[in-house]
Amino acid sequence: MSEQLSTALAKALSISEKQISQMLIMQDAMNSRVSDTWRENGYEWYRAIWVECAEMLDHHGWKWWKHQEIDIAQVQLELVDIFHFGLSLRLMSGDSADKISSELAKELHQGTAESDFKVALENLASAAVTKKAFDAKALADCMSLMNMDLDELFRQYVGKNTLNFFRQDHGYKEGSYIKEWHGEEDNEVLAKLVTSLDAGAEDFQQQLYKALEEKYPA
Repeated sequence: MSEQLSTALAKALSISEKQISQMLIMQDAMNSRVSDTWRENGYEWYRAIWVECAEMLDHHGWKWWKHQEIDIAQVQLELVDIFHFGLSLRLMSGDSADKISSELAKELHQGTAESDFKVALENLASAAVTKKAFDAKALADCMSLMNMDLDELFRQYVGKNTLNFFRQDHGYKEGSYIKEWHGEEDNEVLAKLVTSLDAGAEDFQQQLYKALEEKYPA
């Protein structure tokens, strides 16, 4: 590897580590919002991963006996959901946040160069089922095949994490939350708001939460 390439990779990894570190903090905060004792509750994060993989396959299409179109936006959203569960699983390992950030950054930059999305997705699900683990390299393959880089993952993660907080603050756990907003699901409203705001702004999450409040039908 040339010195120029090595420097570029080191810079990219450094940026990714910072983003992942921020997402780990946000994930811990979200899990704690649901339950203060989430680390002791024995939640099956690995199961959430493979269930999401199955749901995602329907959005991608796999049935050879009928015409299907790939819903890229929905597949990307499912990948973001899986990353929430993957972060939670890694946080349960007991490793420091710095170590987790460093390892995930490398794995997400490496991938395995799998060229078939369905196979990459099955690799991701397989690790969850057989090893109860989060295969970040398989996720990286899925992301690459859906034109999704780490910056986009970060942008969509912050968006979904903010929506998850908003849901909890507005009765999601109690069952009083309204998911249909003026003819659109909250995820659809979120997608539009995220693209209308500056994801690089320091107060991006606060801006997004306020925008959600203004759109909420209650």
